[in-house]
Amino acid sequence: MWPYPRILSHRGGGTLAPENTFAGLRRGMDYGFRAVEFDVMLARDGVPVVIHDPYLGRTVTGAGHVFDYDALELARMDAGSWFGADYRGEPVPLFVEFAQYCKAHGIWMNIEIKPARGFDAETGEAVARITRAMFAGELAAGDLARVPLLSSFSLAALEAAQRAAPDLPRACLMSELPPGWEPLARSVGAVAIHTNHKHLTPELAQAVIDAGFGLFCYTVNEPVRAAELLEWGVDAFCTDRVDLIGPEFGQQRGQQRR
Repeated sequence: MWPYPRILSHRGGGTLAPENTFAGLRRGMDYGFRAVEFDVMLARDGVPVVIHDPYLGRTVTGAGHVFDYDALELARMDAGSWFGADYRGEPVPLFVEFAQYCKAHGIWMNIEIKPARGFDAETGEAVARITRAMFAGELAAGDLARVPLLSSFSLAALEAAQRAAPDLPRACLMSELPPGWEPLARSVGAVAIHTNHKHLTPELAQAVIDAGFGLFCYTVNEPVRAAELLEWGVDAFCTDRVDLIGPEFGQQRGQQRR
């Protein structure tokens, strides 16, 4: 059974705030969200930061790659102006501070390990080690519903996370489910499959369910599609449209499997 929240805000505030920022978290909270998906990458000094792209320029003012800078240098950069003048000066969050904020405010986390090219194992190990230390009490108590779920497209990152913190739950990200998706997921001890809803069919959804995995979709922004996916048995999804699809979406239909 899926023990986690069913509707997550994508990168914080979805389309309503700059992604992967504290401002985004607060915006999602304004709409009642207490569950978030966000991305983590390593800076040059091996300190994880919350950012999606391996390069600067789209959401962070600057040039070069994330690994060209130390974490504190990135934290002084502007991650908000691209979205709007009201967010000028919004910093790139350090992962530890971001996760601590989420934990303090009761925000459950789906942490996507987003390694820059060539840093898969290092990123998976660092994110898992830090997360495990932060949630050691919950893990010891068996309170897995409050423990973050680590996910990644990188099998090497998931393998490293498994070695560093085998008791943390992991999920395989796959844009499309390839032949042999099940043994791939089992090879890293995944508890869930995360996939692009655009490529999902009722038959594939049922195959994932029958195999005993949780099923999560990204990024679902239309209420009609969201309802359809839940009817197929999808356990959870993230959305950019936190203004259209709230955290309680679908519950009035009584849609809950297993």
